[in-house]
Amino acid sequence: MSSKQRILILFAHPSPHRSEVNRPMFVASKSLAHVTAVDLYREYPTFCIDIDREQQRLREHDVLIFHFPLYWYSTPSLLKEWQDLVLEYGFAYGHEGKALAGKQFMCALSASGPEKAYHADGYNHFTIRELLQPLEQMADFVGMTYLPPFTLFGARSAVEDKRLSRHIAQWTALLNGLGDRAWHGHNWDDVITINAWVTQHMEERI
Repeated sequence: MSSKQRILILFAHPSPHRSEVNRPMFVASKSLAHVTAVDLYREYPTFCIDIDREQQRLREHDVLIFHFPLYWYSTPSLLKEWQDLVLEYGFAYGHEGKALAGKQFMCALSASGPEKAYHADGYNHFTIRELLQPLEQMADFVGMTYLPPFTLFGARSAVEDKRLSRHIAQWTALLNGLGDRAWHGHNWDDVITINAWVTQHMEERI
């Protein structure tokens, strides 16, 4: 039996056929034995979410990753619907709602703007981690450990700039590192994105 942590990726992209970044990441993640990658928009095109199935998936995995393009500083709408329906009282929170306690949660996302735009003095005024604080609070509320987001900035030019292959290599390294518990117990309070830690993890293995 594998000793790796089991990772559940919920991929949410309303137009995956137009995706130059997130779709290749999704395909790469499906090749890993310890990863379950789910295309939410394909499974639930009418937003009729199977709550029991989704809750069972959560029970069977150790790490939950929301994978999405940043839409108006938030997630695509189906991910919000998923949260509203699946993370219900008695399952994710409340006196008996301990199903997610002790598991890990993170976001993997693409952002169209450059990294410098996501700072107090940039045109988006906030860091990526600050913009994702509702998800960080969600994770904290249900007892999960929140990891900093894995982010591709300047996503619209990633293919043209020949940055995509390296990003996918980092993505695969991240998923393997999470599977191997590479960052268990680390203090992430002041870390904006996990990207630099993934790069260091890759270099240490060369």
